[in-house]
Amino acid sequence: MRAFGYARPESLEEAIGLLEEHGSEAMLLAGGTDLMLGLRGGWSKPRIVVDLKRVRELASGIEESDAGLTVSAATVMTDITEDRRMQQRFPALVEAAVVVGSVQIRNRATLAGNICNCSPAADTAPPLMVYGAVVIAAGPAGTRRIPVEEFMVGPGKTALAAAELVAAIEVPFPPEPYGAAYLRHTRRKGTDLASVTLACGVDASGTTRLAYGSMGPRPFLEIDGTGVLADPKVPDEAKAPLFETIFAKASPSPTSMRSGPEYRLAMLRVLGARALRTAIERLAEGGSK
Repeated sequence: MRAFGYARPESLEEAIGLLEEHGSEAMLLAGGTDLMLGLRGGWSKPRIVVDLKRVRELASGIEESDAGLTVSAATVMTDITEDRRMQQRFPALVEAAVVVGSVQIRNRATLAGNICNCSPAADTAPPLMVYGAVVIAAGPAGTRRIPVEEFMVGPGKTALAAAELVAAIEVPFPPEPYGAAYLRHTRRKGTDLASVTLACGVDASGTTRLAYGSMGPRPFLEIDGTGVLADPKVPDEAKAPLFETIFAKASPSPTSMRSGPEYRLAMLRVLGARALRTAIERLAEGGSK
């Protein structure tokens, strides 16, 4: 680990100023679960680390409005999994947050950090996409809103502009009723990166939103408005062609140590069918609970 500077701003303006001053040589610290690995492993080489934990505007919290829930940048995974409103309205996001790392990791890792790392295997990305979540980015020019499906550009690359950071993530309440589910496939039970991540959401109009990750350079969101996927009376074989269209962007790496591309593509279809059935069942039971 090479030497680096350390700054602990107390305001959003101060934090943005440090990013303007140091540019790409600055790295942000919120939960730090991935940053610490990078520093120790030598692949992260910042000139300065900007610790955001004392920034007032980013303090941990989940705020409710008529439109949905707003998750501040410092909010950790444990806060997501234990929040009753999240459990009731966004069960697929809770299902994803509860499998991020270990208990110790979830007590430190933030929701914002999970998508800022832009790993194609980020567990929370598919449900955030299915729920239509929006990133609130703050920078020298003020704030702007970026849909999560546009925020994650590629491995380690976000849509943030120079000197911008994530201030919060807005998760709008889905239409009622709404059924959603999250599933993942790993090499083993316990702490592991997923070979496949997938979330599915179905509303009463028959629209199906399906997002999947670990299958390319970033997670993908697809929307089916035909009503065929959402119809429990339509047999699986009739839904298969639609799944093929939805999964057309899947291109798992042939060099991954987690599993081969053929196996991952096969499991993507299995998880897609399972998550769809669960989402339809939850919709029939009255939606988010």
